[in-house]
Amino acid sequence: MLQSLVSEKKIDCDVHVTLPTTAKLAPYLDDYWREQVTTRGIDRLELTSDISNISPALRPDWKTGSDVQTIRTLALEPFGTDIAICNCLYGAQAVYNADLAVALCRAMNDWLAEEFLSKDQRLRGSIVLPWQSPEKAALEIERLASDRRFVQVSMMAMGDMPLGRRAMWPIYAAAEAHGFAVGIHAGTAYRFAPWTNGWPSYHIEDQVAQSVGVQTQLLSLITEGVFEEYPKLKVVLIDSGVTWLPPFLWRIDKLWRGLRMEVPWLKRSPTEIVSEHVRLTLQPFDGPKDAQVIQELAEQIGEHMLLFSTDYPRWNFDGTDAVPLRGQPDLMRKLRTENPFETYARLREV
Repeated sequence: MLQSLVSEKKIDCDVHVTLPTTAKLAPYLDDYWREQVTTRGIDRLELTSDISNISPALRPDWKTGSDVQTIRTLALEPFGTDIAICNCLYGAQAVYNADLAVALCRAMNDWLAEEFLSKDQRLRGSIVLPWQSPEKAALEIERLASDRRFVQVSMMAMGDMPLGRRAMWPIYAAAEAHGFAVGIHAGTAYRFAPWTNGWPSYHIEDQVAQSVGVQTQLLSLITEGVFEEYPKLKVVLIDSGVTWLPPFLWRIDKLWRGLRMEVPWLKRSPTEIVSEHVRLTLQPFDGPKDAQVIQELAEQIGEHMLLFSTDYPRWNFDGTDAVPLRGQPDLMRKLRTENPFETYARLREV
């Protein structure tokens, strides 16, 4: 049985490692791109807009995860974590030049493997994809498929197009073929306004809009038939919150019953499809602190769909309070052990 396979290993499904600067990628670029990056000053650019890097927004008791020892001390040991899936958010997925994006993403993945995965056997990686070119993104999945430390591929919630579009399918074909989960992380390429009625004025508006962006991408994946085409695929929604899912699915199911002739390839309700193929990380948790309400939320969403995460060390990271279900050991075992092993096929190979 699965439980005997995984024993009681505790898994954190979202730990952030930080690329300090583009210059750190120079050793991992080939000669051409190293020259391009240095002569054009790209190595001096800050390619992230994550509020985690804004000093007033940083938690004083948590440090950015820019080295393995910090990750060990602050993200792994306090939570008794046996396996942590690392996500690196950086602007390589947002540059317009697709060839440069390919070079930067490739270098980022090699940097992650060398500087983190090779230095602590508890760490696993998410492959950063140059999704500007789905064909090249699929090639990057193929390149790293033999490295079993990578268990997920990483995409952002808001980019150039809905993720369900047929043009994106080479990514899902490669991910399914090699047992990768597809992580869709809150984030944007800033191609378009996060709201349909224009650009917001404040960062708080952008942050709230991220969950809406995730919802639209999930709807695209469902209606375009991605899960019908790739029946083994698992998608993980990261940093999206969780409380929006039940009313979202109730509305989709109702509309699907009336408009199902438009998407005849969907043989099951959206709720059934999502229950089988989609998982959500727990942090940042957007529910109340009341344990009974949290339990009811978990039941409404589906306990099998939730994955434990700390979201370390981002500004909305709850620190040692990142375990809202601490007093419910059976449920926590599902979230920290059983659900992650069921979601990430490549973890089960250990």
